[in-house]
Amino acid sequence: MPPPSPAELFLDGPPGAEVAYLLDAATNREQRMLENWLARERPGAQTLRIASSRRRVSGEDDRLLEWLEQGDDPYLIPTRVVWMAPERKGRRSVGWPDALKPGDPRDPKGLLAWWTGMFHRDRIRLIAAAGAYASELKGDYRASEEVDGVAAYITRRAWRVLDQAERRLRGNRYKIPRFVPEAILSRRDFVDAVHRHANETGTSREEALETAEGHLREIAATHSPYVIDLVANAIHALYRQGYREIMYDPQRVREIAELGSRHPIVFLPSHRSNLDRLALQFMLWENDLPPNHTAGGVNVDFFPVGPLVRRTGVFFIRRSFRDDELYKLVLRAYIDYLVEKRFPLEWYMEGGRSRTGKLLPPRLGLLSYVVGSLRRGKAEEIKLIPVSITYDHIQDLPGYAREAQGRGKERESIPWLLKAVRSLRRRYGNIHIAFGEPVSVAATLDTVGAGDEGSMGLQKLGFEVMHRIARVTPVTPTALLAIVILASEREARTAEELAQGCRRLLDYIVERGVPITAEADLSEPDLVAAHLHRLAEHDNVSGREEAGHRVFWLDDEQRLRLSYYRNMVAHFFVVRGLAEMALRARREARGDEPDAVIEKTLELRDLLKFEFFFPERAEFIEEVDAEISLEAPGWRERLEEEDASEVLANIRPAMAHWVVLPILDAYAVVADELVAWKGEFEEKRFLKRCLARARVYRIEEEIHGESVSRPLFVSALALARNRGMIDGSPEVEARREAFAAEVARARELAAD
Repeated sequence: MPPPSPAELFLDGPPGAEVAYLLDAATNREQRMLENWLARERPGAQTLRIASSRRRVSGEDDRLLEWLEQGDDPYLIPTRVVWMAPERKGRRSVGWPDALKPGDPRDPKGLLAWWTGMFHRDRIRLIAAAGAYASELKGDYRASEEVDGVAAYITRRAWRVLDQAERRLRGNRYKIPRFVPEAILSRRDFVDAVHRHANETGTSREEALETAEGHLREIAATHSPYVIDLVANAIHALYRQGYREIMYDPQRVREIAELGSRHPIVFLPSHRSNLDRLALQFMLWENDLPPNHTAGGVNVDFFPVGPLVRRTGVFFIRRSFRDDELYKLVLRAYIDYLVEKRFPLEWYMEGGRSRTGKLLPPRLGLLSYVVGSLRRGKAEEIKLIPVSITYDHIQDLPGYAREAQGRGKERESIPWLLKAVRSLRRRYGNIHIAFGEPVSVAATLDTVGAGDEGSMGLQKLGFEVMHRIARVTPVTPTALLAIVILASEREARTAEELAQGCRRLLDYIVERGVPITAEADLSEPDLVAAHLHRLAEHDNVSGREEAGHRVFWLDDEQRLRLSYYRNMVAHFFVVRGLAEMALRARREARGDEPDAVIEKTLELRDLLKFEFFFPERAEFIEEVDAEISLEAPGWRERLEEEDASEVLANIRPAMAHWVVLPILDAYAVVADELVAWKGEFEEKRFLKRCLARARVYRIEEEIHGESVSRPLFVSALALARNRGMIDGSPEVEARREAFAAEVARARELAAD
């Protein structure tokens, strides 16, 4: 006798129990299928149709309530018809051939359901899920303090256990919530909170609840397995136009999947391209993992993009809602629900895409909501997953260069979308996804404070995530070549000369265990030449034949573009650059104290604190010491006997001139403009004047082309504001002059 199917394991209740079967049927046909199945398997079975999880039909909750009030205590077992997608290449998912056919093969209606039942019965599964006594469910309802009635509560419980059983057939990629607004609106604590808000603002309770429901439906994602599959196929077709593969470590993916089975998880990726979410979404789908609930800005909620991506898991948040307390209450309830039900979350803490390649300071608003969920007992633990998404070549680069030069950002629209898709019809290499070590929210909760956006602990939590993203960002071949060719300044170089520079830098990278992609070994001129030609295809380098050799160089816009790739990995080299500068600052002092070099690096670190995510002071000092010791062992003892220039001679190759100097050049523009500024400060006008000044400095060859960058001016301005150089205090002019002098001294040390 064959073993029972998973469905049959749940068909019987406890010994001696009166069993009743709840039919989650979307159509009369499905109801008949379930009734016939139960009549065969359990003759005389008592059945009752409940509201369908796929299509709401009025009246089912009332009939269930009447049935529950009869006074009996049956053991309730939910059942459902599952329609499977056609099998292709060992996988049952919807593909583009199905999009050309009428209806969803996993939710057939009318003739399609009849056709499937007649000719494709292998695609039909009848399932039962774990049951419970009616009295037990009624008790759970009373304890839940939900407000929409015991029948609706029992129906949702039936859906949930059936969904779990169904995922064993279809896969975890279809773990999606159903009727989220209805579930949240049924919670007494949510309704009470809305009522309190109504009382405080003088509005009626009915009006407040109606507004809250509108906010929920505006925010909430509305997952559709049909759309999830179709979009996954579309993503694959889209990215393969320009990219070869999405590269990642399958073992790390399995570890994160296991972690997500035990705790709520939040994916926090770097944000460098409009493809970021699509790449991560496809990787999760490919590995049979649930789609993330991804926070998106309302700026992309336009037809047809908004309705489409909402069905794949995007929930939309207004850009600004600081003064809308009811909206914040609704968003908090939505995040609480997702955390409680362990649906994975995702958003970009940087807020927007990086226009420089460097990671941006984290925005902590949504993180504070997640921390609040933990504090409110919605989970015992939440794990934050740092994610680095990196590209061999990035199709957004021309737009970033235009914005850096002061030209406006192109507004999202249908023409913008079509243009972005067309831009992929070129060769871009691979996409690389790397996962950092998860961050435990519970372990750091004691230092997070109240969870508000301004708390120091919450900021440390956000910066730790960004620091871990940086640590796993790999050096790509484009980044390696960008560093070497930018370090060549304005000189034209052959592939052979650039290969020599790549070899020296690769030695440094390998010795320090910096992550690197498989194709980043550019030690041979032929490999360098191939990548140079790829860069030339995208107009990111210039080249010509000269004396029998092909030489390559960069114009100003090309320097700005390539600086993006350099900046993606500059954090691996900045400690080395600061150490060089500190040693240069002390090279005239014989018998110097080693701590003076360390203090100088700390002083320089403070100058760049809005550019890089540095570790805490003690860890940073250890990194400086280790960095110098690798090139100059015993440097502390030697420094007490020799001048710093002897130690500095061992620090090769020099890096400060390409990793730090371009930033300081931009800071010098801002510092000089601050000194010249008179009257009330206006940021937009100030930044325009910085761009104008920078262009003059570039003509005069005071700075390089990549330093004419609005994003760098914004970072420098953030530092100036942090140091009190923007307000109208009497000391502001002196502070500005001191800042300009400090930047000038640092530039000399970096350029030396």
